[in-house]
Amino acid sequence: MKILIIEDETKLGKYLQLGLNESSFTTDWVNNGLDGLHQAMSPEYDLILLDVMLPDLDGWKILTQIKTHYPARPIIMLTARDSVEDRVKGLQLGADDYLVKPFAFIELIARIQNQVRKNENVAVKTMLTIGDLHVDLLRRRVTRNDQHIDLTAKEFLLLELLVSREKEVLSKAFIASKVWDMNFDSDTNVIEVAIRRLRKKVDDPFEFKLIHTLRGMGYVMESRE
Repeated sequence: MKILIIEDETKLGKYLQLGLNESSFTTDWVNNGLDGLHQAMSPEYDLILLDVMLPDLDGWKILTQIKTHYPARPIIMLTARDSVEDRVKGLQLGADDYLVKPFAFIELIARIQNQVRKNENVAVKTMLTIGDLHVDLLRRRVTRNDQHIDLTAKEFLLLELLVSREKEVLSKAFIASKVWDMNFDSDTNVIEVAIRRLRKKVDDPFEFKLIHTLRGMGYVMESRE
């Protein structure tokens, strides 16, 4: 289960990310509202922990935007504001739960597990498709135009990231953090090499190209037939 944490308090954000990772969840942490909203628009997250008071954009506006695009995605509000009016406002805007700071970590886990139980019957996406490219996440199998494509583990992770964020421009720094779990060094060409190798297998043998370069910005995966 992948969780997005949108929380501006550095100490709490790191604490939540560490604790959730140790509890077998996969997490991303964002510390401001604008980046949080952008990140939350990705289809890869199963649940979002959302603070109300955030720099740039408050949690209420982020909540509204997320629920407009992903109405079934569970959102747990984390806030120091414990008035009845605030709790009611959050629930009316679509929040699935509301946890007041400070809270016990074990209670947060229980709230998350409760949301998981509510969504147990929701189909889990195990196949990603773009054009004639199919990525089977369970079998770790990739085909294009019914032809099997043999990828290394890192190549599969890179392709999964690109396809799951179809039509999104992904920077080299973002790709490095997601696939290699490292900070991007402008002096290294590891991303270019990896993209080149992936293109050789996924794009070069086929007429229509799926991986595109936006000079100075990054890479985007989309069908331009």
